[in-house]
Amino acid sequence: MKQPTQPVDVSGAKQNANHDAEHEAGLDAASFTGAAPVITIDGPSGTGKGTIAGLLAAHLGWHLLDSGALYRTLALAARRRDVDLDAGPELGRLATQVRVQLEGERVRLDGEDVSAAIRTAEAGVDASRVAVHPDVRAALLGWQRDAAVAPGLVADGRDMGSRVFPDALLKIYLDASPEERAQRRYKQLKDKGMDANLRDLVQELRARDQRDRERSESPLMVPSAAIIVDSTSKSIDEVFTQVRSLAEAALDSPGL
Repeated sequence: MKQPTQPVDVSGAKQNANHDAEHEAGLDAASFTGAAPVITIDGPSGTGKGTIAGLLAAHLGWHLLDSGALYRTLALAARRRDVDLDAGPELGRLATQVRVQLEGERVRLDGEDVSAAIRTAEAGVDASRVAVHPDVRAALLGWQRDAAVAPGLVADGRDMGSRVFPDALLKIYLDASPEERAQRRYKQLKDKGMDANLRDLVQELRARDQRDRERSESPLMVPSAAIIVDSTSKSIDEVFTQVRSLAEAALDSPGL
């Protein structure tokens, strides 16, 4: 099946209208009771989360949430409005002012298609800077939850099942050894004609894993009740077949 073509508005006027009320109510993991079924795919960098999430969303005909794209989009908006990327409160306010729409794998910022603009190396660095701020993560929590609309959502990230969608229909934690992930990244870079050092890539991934797991705000972890899928030494087709089977079993469960 194909993904829904109707865009999903995850911010803008809708967010601005309910942001203050949610903040006062203490918006947290326990408060979310989604209106549509959600499947989350979490895991460290380089495990193939984005690829598997996209394939699963297309197979089910559901919407796709690439949470990393939202941080990249907010960082782009901040650059364009001269907002300091290290100013958490200002970035949190900016998140209530801009409009972001998800259209499959495409992203619109205030009506403009920024899908290419947020995929640059600079955008990735900027995203990592804004993502460390509690104000930003709190604001984007609403963005992400707004994406859970019919017929369903496949959400890819690092805290989708632990914080954003704690009551998801199915939680998957996609893992792979640092060496395997570094080898994949090495091949990607070489295929693009770029220089790369495999040993350095392994060290960088280990360091990033440690930062992600030790950060105080929404650390990387295996969500409660998540099913761990190890993609080490497996092809994309093999991993997708396993994940698809898990999703279909969850959807066939009594009461759904």
